[in-house]
Amino acid sequence: MELDVKTLSGGDSGKIAVGFEFVEEGKGNQAVHDTVVAYMAAQRHGTAKTKDRGEVSGTGKKPWRQKGTGRARTGSRRTNIFTGGGVTHGPRPRDYAKKVNSKTRQLALRKALSERIKDEEVVVVDNLKLESHKTKDLHAQIEALAPKGTVLLVTGEADRNLSLAARNIPLVQLVEAESLNTYEVLKPDVIIISKDGLQKIAARLNPKEVK
Repeated sequence: MELDVKTLSGGDSGKIAVGFEFVEEGKGNQAVHDTVVAYMAAQRHGTAKTKDRGEVSGTGKKPWRQKGTGRARTGSRRTNIFTGGGVTHGPRPRDYAKKVNSKTRQLALRKALSERIKDEEVVVVDNLKLESHKTKDLHAQIEALAPKGTVLLVTGEADRNLSLAARNIPLVQLVEAESLNTYEVLKPDVIIISKDGLQKIAARLNPKEVK
């Protein structure tokens, strides 16, 4: 399949082959789900923690004698029934990461890109290089390609001017093709990819032949 190539100003600049096979209808949905869940789980810090009775400060003296007071027996002021005592079964630091193998991640990315391209939500441009780092220049060019909604810019390699110009636009995210993931593909309303960015994505989605 071939896609039209645009210039940053919105003009035509030929065509380019997608470079990877689309995922068949009905396939790859589970891979997308597993990959997105794993990505979102990995964003969690897992640092929530409460102190148990062995970690809170306080005396170790028995509050009152065992028998004869009419009250329930207790041996410490640091238990959870007293103010300032430890928390029972509270959260502890943990790792929320989930393992997803490389083939599943690759299938998920290919599925997500296939669907976005089929829905005509992907725009390919000849390049994403800017002569200046002014935000207003990039904003005007994005308006010509994607007037409304959130935008994901995918480049083949890092560009300092583009990075500086894009960081001040709230609805625009900039990523390199080598680090593009399924969640980032699904999130924006429009994806703008440079030609070299699309070629690098195609290289990622076409594994090398085993010799």
